[in-house]
Amino acid sequence: MDGYQPGVCNIGSAEIARRMRAGWIGVAATAILGLVVVLFHVPAVWRLSLFVPAFAATGLLQGFMHFCAAFGMRGVFNFGLDVGKTKDVGQAEYRRKDRQKALRLLTYSVLIAVVVTTAVFLFPF
Repeated sequence: MDGYQPGVCNIGSAEIARRMRAGWIGVAATAILGLVVVLFHVPAVWRLSLFVPAFAATGLLQGFMHFCAAFGMRGVFNFGLDVGKTKDVGQAEYRRKDRQKALRLLTYSVLIAVVVTTAVFLFPF
């Protein structure tokens, strides 16, 4: 993607790289915590804490989709090299499309985190 496209793409290569790094950290944290709770027979209720790092893996979805959910909810975008520097989305219709995409992305993230957490929660000892 070369630039902002409402409801499709709101981050450039620097922001994508940042999200991908965060996503891989979330995946690693999920795997490590999942392994710990299974190997050490942690009570099932504590396994629910796996939801947090599993949800943090959202960065991968954002990177692959070239879309930041937080930016979409705030009505901003960034295609520059300065990570975190944003420009406002001017048109209301574009902001609406971005919010819809952000909500879809967050829904996918929650569903993934629920599936991963449930699988570990129900893991038999």
